[in-house]
Amino acid sequence: MKKNASIRMITFLSVITVLFSCKSNEDNYKINLSFNPGDESKIIDACLSLKDSTSILLKAGTYKFENLSMALTKHISFKGEGHDKTILDFSSQTQGGEGIRVTNVNDFVFENISIRDSKGDLIKINGSTNVVVRDVHATWKVADSTSGGYAIYPVLCKNVLIENCYASGSSDAGIYVGQSDKVIVRNCKAVKNVAGCEIENTSHADVYDNEFYDNTAGFLIFDLPGLSKRGGFVKAYNNNIHDNNLRNFAKSGSFGTSWGVGNAAPGSGVIILAASNIELYNNKIVNNNTSAITIASGFAVDEKAGEKINDKYFPISQNISIHDNELKMGGAFPKPAYEHHIGKILVAVEQQLNAKDPKRTNKRIPLITYDGISTNILKNENKENPDKICINETEENIFVFADFLNITKPEMWNPSTNVAAYNCK
Repeated sequence: MKKNASIRMITFLSVITVLFSCKSNEDNYKINLSFNPGDESKIIDACLSLKDSTSILLKAGTYKFENLSMALTKHISFKGEGHDKTILDFSSQTQGGEGIRVTNVNDFVFENISIRDSKGDLIKINGSTNVVVRDVHATWKVADSTSGGYAIYPVLCKNVLIENCYASGSSDAGIYVGQSDKVIVRNCKAVKNVAGCEIENTSHADVYDNEFYDNTAGFLIFDLPGLSKRGGFVKAYNNNIHDNNLRNFAKSGSFGTSWGVGNAAPGSGVIILAASNIELYNNKIVNNNTSAITIASGFAVDEKAGEKINDKYFPISQNISIHDNELKMGGAFPKPAYEHHIGKILVAVEQQLNAKDPKRTNKRIPLITYDGISTNILKNENKENPDKICINETEENIFVFADFLNITKPEMWNPSTNVAAYNCK
């Protein structure tokens, strides 16, 4: 399809740009520092007085910090001798905030290291260009609401490569990329987070060859209001997104509110919320037992979403292409779905479909759930598929137009499994 071709070309160009820009991070450094366990105070001082073109190597062992901070420099490398050898332990941190905070550091490489158990995010990289996070394990021992929000967290960055990383225990997203441009996430694993990976208000992102499993939701593509930029042109392929049925343990506050990951229903494989120009293909999305893929608008979680439209936010998901994936769900909703506000809605959709059609007795909710809220509500129109939600999959019981607009009006609520209008050619 022409639309798919244009998305692929744009994302291909973004990949090439990122790869070439990240290559500059591998140059030699003018200053080379090396530290051993016990040198924590020296490491803190080195980071606070960092000069351009500096590499910092932490030898094998465990290092204990309250936090580390790096800012306003360029061409910096911070690495260990391997994620199983060099371990940064932030469990003694007495208050929130990041374990590691990186601000306006361009040409930054962070690799071959484990970071653990901060009160807030494990590593936050803010306002930086040409960022590489590689072979990093970012984890909390306990996966609950006391964990920090994000394990690996670049925000407001450009040209980001996250590869061969492992994230676990986040009370929001294990791998989170926010308000950034030109991003690759590849060959990573995320497990026992609320969201395995989230691409939020981020443009030109390629997410491929990853495994996201045993989270509440495997993979999220969100655009939220009130942020600095609009996302879009996200492509996800060759990912294994499976068995994401964990209870949602997002904490209350900024990301547990009506706009946050607290809305992710347990049992969700992929959720696309208010995002546009998205392509999902050649993924294995199986045993996420509430919904393999959910496509929703901002109105599904905020009735005032229409009042927040501007050049940085549009609440309707548009230009979504889903094709050639392997999709499968188990025989029942996970128990945590019955206790979750969005989970309860999806349970009701399954019950309504089966009540309306005797041939569907005991059938599961279809694999792809579309809330059905389109630009028709903004334009007062009644067009079929005005926002180009394009689904080309071969599985049976593939699609439900969930009719969220009328879900509170039982006499009008009419979810439908007719996918014909969404089989774009």
